[in-house]
Amino acid sequence: MSKIRVLVVDDSAVVRKVFSDELSRESDIEVIGTAPDPYVARDLIVNLRPDVVTLDIEMPRMDGLTFLRKLMKYFPLPVIIVSSLTREGGALALEAMDIGAVDVVSKPGEAYSVGDMSVQLAEKIRAAARVDMAHRAALAAQRRAASPVVAPQRALAQSTNKIIAIGASTGGTEAIKAVLTQLPPNVPGILIVQHMPANFTTSFAKRLDSLCQVRVKEAEDGDSVVPGTALLAPGNFHMVMRRSGARYYVNIKTGPLVCHQRPAADVLFNSVAAYGGSNAVGVILTGMGKDGAQGLLKMKEAGARTIAQDEKSCVVFGMPKEAIKLGAVDEVVSLDRISQAIVDLL
Repeated sequence: MSKIRVLVVDDSAVVRKVFSDELSRESDIEVIGTAPDPYVARDLIVNLRPDVVTLDIEMPRMDGLTFLRKLMKYFPLPVIIVSSLTREGGALALEAMDIGAVDVVSKPGEAYSVGDMSVQLAEKIRAAARVDMAHRAALAAQRRAASPVVAPQRALAQSTNKIIAIGASTGGTEAIKAVLTQLPPNVPGILIVQHMPANFTTSFAKRLDSLCQVRVKEAEDGDSVVPGTALLAPGNFHMVMRRSGARYYVNIKTGPLVCHQRPAADVLFNSVAAYGGSNAVGVILTGMGKDGAQGLLKMKEAGARTIAQDEKSCVVFGMPKEAIKLGAVDEVVSLDRISQAIVDLL
């Protein structure tokens, strides 16, 4: 089996060394080169033809976003953005995802231990290597043509005690945006786990809030789960749902990685199964790995209705595939139909 060939592009010699050292421990990944700036990277990409590139945003001579635009135009291939854990870094990383990057990872030694970072980086590289860039571009064009879901006001008015729980990973930023922008403003409370670093979730929530009819915010400990609001798990923290009487609320907590992730969809889904039961709808979207499959099964066993994104519309058909294999899914639908499916189940 051939190894995944990775090019590391970063002006920091420390980052280049840490990434190279950590990835060299993985039997299925090979760092074929490193570059201190986009000009060196351009020549290495042409000559070495990597499968995946990790790309810093802030670099001398040419910034990462400018280079990424050129790369997506002339030589599209899977790129993982390396972002500093600042608000500015999160906003720039989000812009990079809009340009065509497939994922983002935090710089080592800031909020994550090197061990946690290396595990997540390796998983992101494996996921990125599976991305078909031409297929991804076609999916993006289809999403732009999608129209909002129109739901009967009376029907949703009777579902105020319902919960919608969503989990996603690679390709999930686009998928979550597609789902939320099509939902009407009177839907039940929504809880979302997207695998991403800290502060990136802050920028992502703000972007979604500006685009959606529902309110979207990065979750804070103790936030109530209420109709018309979507709570996004903050990067590097798990989110669990609790119940006090008739009130649903969330706790934000630390803890070990689950399925190599923090936040993890399994952590959210397990809590929704325990406290939401048959009042919940669970949705698992595009992403690499198994996170969310076991939790979605627990939700179904507790009486919840469950939905998985189909293979054709996924950037990476990993998480939905694992959930389907477990028998955790009631309906398998394309991304452009998931919002309607949610409303129908409610």
